[in-house]
Order: sequence, then structure tokens, then C-alpha cells
Amino acid sequence: MNKREIGKAIVERRDTLDVTQARLAKLSGVSVHTLSNLETGDGNVTLDVLLKVAGTLGYDVMVGIP
Repeated sequence: MNKREIGKAIVERRDTLDVTQARLAKLSGVSVHTLSNLETGDGNVTLDVLLKVAGTLGYDVMVGIP
């Protein structure tokens, strides 16, 4: 999955849960700007941010290292 696909999945889940971007940012402990970058696939969002947002949305993110 690339950055844009991850961002799209986050937007779709947020919309399904009827959560605003501002609310998700607050619940996840990240800035709205950072969340926006994650959702659009822009910038260099850290793994920590991705895990915070994904966890808040109820995703279980597993990272495999070959």
C-alpha cells in the first residue's frame, strides 16, 4: 500500500465513522495539518503518527520486516 492509498483508507474510515478531521486529530494527538498530510499522502508522516491515527480509527496495523 502506498501513501495515497493509506490516506484514502483513513479518509474513508473517518467518513464511515462520521468523524471530522479536527476531531480525529484531537483524539489521535496529532495536528490537523499532520492528519491532512497523512490523508493526502503528502509530506513525510512518521510511523508513530500513522500508528496513532490508525489505532484511533480501530485499525490493527502490523508492520513486517523481511
